[in-house]
Amino acid sequence: MHADNPDFKYTELTDAIIRFFYRVYNKPGYGFLGKGYENAI
Repeated sequence: MHADNPDFKYTELTDAIIRFFYRVYNKPGYGFLGKGYENAI
């Protein structure tokens, strides 16, 4: 998920945040409440 669109101001930062979220989300798997993922972060 990498977008090289010069119209977006914070493309690299947004890309890093989204990749971090999916790494945390995929580690324990799906099915937890939001608090479980919040604690993992």
